Amino acid sequence: MAQTPLRGADATRVKIENFTFTPTALTVKVGTVVTFENDDDIPHIVVASDGSFRSKALDTGDGYTFTFTKSGDFPYFCALHPHMQGTITVIP
Repeated sequence: MAQTPLRGADATRVKIENFTFTPTALTVKVGTVVTFENDDDIPHIVVASDGSFRSKALDTGDGYTFTFTKSGDFPYFCALHPHMQGTITVIP
């Protein structure tokens, strides 16, 4: 099932559950703080493909926040489970 990218300040959370980032595509404005929350029962590490951000190992219930200060596409993945992927698109 294709997911519609979410927009705006109300869409600043990315949930991690069942080895999936939800939403997988998120569009936010410059300056938005995005929180990644692990609801899975195993650890995950969120890493930007360009190295611009990297979380610690997130255990169940842990969160990681990152402020996007420049526009562009920021693909990311889980360092422990590389098949888990998503993209944050940051617009001016």
